[in-house]
Amino acid sequence: MLGRISADLTHLVHTEVELAKVEIKDEAAKTAKGAGLLGGSALGGYFVLLMLSFAAAYGLAEIMAVGFAFLIVGLLYGAVAGTAFVLGRKRLASVTFVPKKTVRTVKEDLSWLRQRMS
Repeated sequence: MLGRISADLTHLVHTEVELAKVEIKDEAAKTAKGAGLLGGSALGGYFVLLMLSFAAAYGLAEIMAVGFAFLIVGLLYGAVAGTAFVLGRKRLASVTFVPKKTVRTVKEDLSWLRQRMS
């Protein structure tokens, strides 16, 4: 009986380790997507800011002082970049590296093992 319990426990531990690996891999993929969005928004924001800000500021400079025109354009792009940051941070906040399913099944397995040992 002890040999059977030992074999069952070994199989159980191996299965739980595999489940934990799968869960962590899924969370890592979510993290990569969130980081990619943040990186892409930063790069895209940079090029947008660079190209369009000059055009917009010089266009506004036709109706107001050049300094105010550049200030308005800068504030507009700051709002866009802030929005991208908030969205990326929100996505990354949902990532957890605690394998929840594995923790739950390990608790169930320990409960089952305790019942079997009694």
